[in-house]
Amino acid sequence: MITIVVVDDQELVRLGLRTLIDSEDDLDCVGEAADGLAAVAVTQRTRPDVVLMDIRMPGVDGIEATRRITADPTLTTTKIIVLTTFEHDQYVFDALRHGASGFLLKDTRPAELLLAVRAVVQGGALMSPSVTRKVIREFVAASPRPLRPHPDLGTLTDREREIVALAAEGLSNDEIAGRLVISPATARTHVSRAMLKLGARDRAQLVVFAYQSGLAA
Repeated sequence: MITIVVVDDQELVRLGLRTLIDSEDDLDCVGEAADGLAAVAVTQRTRPDVVLMDIRMPGVDGIEATRRITADPTLTTTKIIVLTTFEHDQYVFDALRHGASGFLLKDTRPAELLLAVRAVVQGGALMSPSVTRKVIREFVAASPRPLRPHPDLGTLTDREREIVALAAEGLSNDEIAGRLVISPATARTHVSRAMLKLGARDRAQLVVFAYQSGLAA
């Protein structure tokens, strides 16, 4: 059973999401919240597999709630999917930077939302590498930010830095393997080691770190 917490400041939206989730045999909505502070509390109490997180809420917003949840060592397996009204919402970048596994538009079809929830729990990428890169690149171009190299960047080997840069270009593990003439398994191992060293929860956050550290442009 996949457990889910729904966070949105609109009661009607929460009701719709809860109804959709509870209509599926393998999904269970174990809690809901109308603001970020309540979202953190209910997530810590229920430890769900997935949080569907609205960004714009009064008081503590979805970005700060995401940061607090991903910083909690007891919630390392909880995945956060950001729900946004606009694909290029300026806050999506910050949500990814703080550990969200991806984002969905609020007008996403119900069947696609359910597929996304299942995919992220199974360890799949919610957004393809190319889509992740496109989103981050557009945010960076719209509001340039100073480089902030990751404090553990120096722990990466030259090969790992090269592979992180290629991941930030939107290449899949198979494509990285083809570019460097290595096996897909080796590429996957290097990506996994880089994620572990940098403390990236998933590939989306690894791409964010690559941009912030100047490994991608």
